Amino acid sequence: MNDSTHNSGSAVLINNLTRHFGDFTAVDHISLKVDYGEIFGFLGANGAGKTTAIRMLCGLLMPSGGSGEVAGYDIYKQAESIKKHIGYMSQKFSLYPDLTGRENLTFYGAAYNLRPADLSDRIHELTERLELGEFINQLSGKLPIGWRQRLALAAAILHRPRILFLDEPTGGVDPVFRRRFWSILYDLADSGVAVFVTTHYMDEAEYCGRISIMHHGSIIEQGRPFDLKRQHGTDSLDDLFINLILSQEATRA
Repeated sequence: MNDSTHNSGSAVLINNLTRHFGDFTAVDHISLKVDYGEIFGFLGANGAGKTTAIRMLCGLLMPSGGSGEVAGYDIYKQAESIKKHIGYMSQKFSLYPDLTGRENLTFYGAAYNLRPADLSDRIHELTERLELGEFINQLSGKLPIGWRQRLALAAAILHRPRILFLDEPTGGVDPVFRRRFWSILYDLADSGVAVFVTTHYMDEAEYCGRISIMHHGSIIEQGRPFDLKRQHGTDSLDDLFINLILSQEATRA
């Protein structure tokens, strides 16, 4: 099946996706659909199961049950194909600390089989776009955390993926660049990229077209931020989130 066929459907489609670690259920029968050109927010407190879910979608962790496709590829049988068609920015900085920013991007570009001339142009473009010029030739491991996040974003979008997974991408980033970061995500979505972002910042959730709220491995609510606030009679996503979590905890007690 060619890439155009794979890209013609939903970017992410999962049904009852589950992951167990021994007796512990980290992800409990979650279902959702994300379209190309959409920014989808995956919300939840630390330990809710967000990172486990995103690692399954990226082909980095095998599910225990359920089904799913990313870019039209089966998450069980075609994990390597998924990895070629997505960009992934992990919660923990994952670039090589003993390489400069430019060397890291050159390495990743080669891994994605970008032609040298195209790679050079792309690195220049992203250096300008993410304002990396001052730091691009410094060792990445010695950069302040906010600049490391910028570099990690550059690596994630270097090969122009149609689907971008971002796991807590703005942790440690200054407020000015957080706004710039989201402006870049909007531009990517406008170009048809599906953006799947995990966050626990409720103000960032407002920027998403749709969100899901995860608690103890389950999705407890899903929809557009405005609709969810109206449905639950709250003025803010902070209040909505707290009310839902308290309600869930009361039910579990």
